[in-house]
Amino acid sequence: MGFLTPAQLALLTPDERVAESHSRPHIQRALLVANPASRLGQRRLPRAIAALQKAGVSCDVAFTEHPGHAAKIVAERSAGYDAVFTLGGDGTAMEAAGALAGSMRPLGVLAGGTGNLLARAVGIPLDPKRAVPKLLQGEELHIDLGRILGTNPVRHFAVAAGVGIDAAMVAETPSWLKRRLGVLAYTITATRAALRAVLRREFFHVRLTVDGEVFESAAAAVMIANFGAVLSDRITFGPGIRYDDGVLDACLYSPRNLPDATRIMWRLLWRNFSSDAAMLYRSGRRIRIETEPRRMAQADGELLGMTPLEVEIFPRAVRLLVPNQPTQKTRTPPSRDRA
Repeated sequence: MGFLTPAQLALLTPDERVAESHSRPHIQRALLVANPASRLGQRRLPRAIAALQKAGVSCDVAFTEHPGHAAKIVAERSAGYDAVFTLGGDGTAMEAAGALAGSMRPLGVLAGGTGNLLARAVGIPLDPKRAVPKLLQGEELHIDLGRILGTNPVRHFAVAAGVGIDAAMVAETPSWLKRRLGVLAYTITATRAALRAVLRREFFHVRLTVDGEVFESAAAAVMIANFGAVLSDRITFGPGIRYDDGVLDACLYSPRNLPDATRIMWRLLWRNFSSDAAMLYRSGRRIRIETEPRRMAQADGELLGMTPLEVEIFPRAVRLLVPNQPTQKTRTPPSRDRA
């Protein structure tokens, strides 16, 4: 079907969307972009190469040397390959995704970092030996990307960007703890940041603009989500969030005290998005976050600098290789236009 506009996407039935996502050509030659500085990239590289070779895929390896290098490698060297694979963290995957955006060449993500948010969001096994055959025999999803405005070069995200607790988690988790505990290190730091924000009332004023509509509130965290769930579906950001619907979803969390914060976390864990004064959801194609005072922002675990943060949707930007996805019953999502 090629790339569709959000209006055309809305006309697709669930069956048409699934059928289009499944079709993809056979992969015989692949470029593997590996980040040796990632937490587990160097250790997992031999397994990744062996798994691709065992599957009959001719593989060439290119190593990144600095931030932004993955994007340059993909832009300059991916022509002639059937697919690009990355082995590293979410930053490496997003650089490659941005370079492939709008092309017909698929991306396979192999986990080598700390958070591995994108891999976890679509159920890619963390061990390359298991991941490679599942990706080669699986499905292809045409996913939206968030495009961050005002950066040079242009940066993208697949899962979520945000300001507040999530950015504090990224900024404050020490490297030694990430090396030792992996994603658990982020969980510990996020819990500490959340408790500090609520108990010390470290809130900030937010001016949130979604497709021209403005909302203002005190907040502890603001997320711009493309995928609805992280950590193997354990935490869901909000209702009806899809990676292929041509919009991004702003999720604003404004607890006033510890009971509010506890209730928000409970609702995210149990997917209860009924009306709540401490939770606001809006979807749109262009979203801007301004804060007072200015706050650090992050996207898929990579720090971006201080607010304001402005993003727009890049619909169906990337063809992502994923394991076969479980069939889900079609259901009408709750309204996102709730306070």
